[in-house]
Amino acid sequence: MRVAISADDDNGLESIVSPHFGRCPHYILVDLDGQGVQDVGKVDNPFFGQHAPGQVPGFIHSHGVNVMLTGGMGYRAIGFFQQFGIEAVTGAAGTVRQALQRYLGGTLSGAAPCEVSREHTGEEEHDAGEYEKDEVGRLREEADMLQQQLAEVMARLDRLGDVS
Repeated sequence: MRVAISADDDNGLESIVSPHFGRCPHYILVDLDGQGVQDVGKVDNPFFGQHAPGQVPGFIHSHGVNVMLTGGMGYRAIGFFQQFGIEAVTGAAGTVRQALQRYLGGTLSGAAPCEVSREHTGEEEHDAGEYEKDEVGRLREEADMLQQQLAEVMARLDRLGDVS
């Protein structure tokens, strides 16, 4: 199985997961044999900075990918991935290694459209909006996602504390 993970840098499994699959500079490609990593590679996003709906899912498909892990994506992108038979998974954060472990462990699954896409339901693919215009916007989006994840982890810790 081949998994692609959107990344803000090209440090293999230690790369930082990008909050938006279509606007990231790189994709880390991980070939798995069951739960074990066989090979790790990287491809640059040829549409970085000039994102257009539908292009990136086709590019990912051309690399034989079975699963796409990312921080977020819009409604239309999820549909394109479904058409290609690629499992789209949103909510990934941290390093590529951490996102992959969460996916393989079953705690990262499913795809929900990103907040900006939800705000634009029924309209054409959204413009960059407050996020994704530049590196600062992408970092703000990543910080928002990390705050949300931290809140979820703290809630889980609280629940576990109640059980003890």
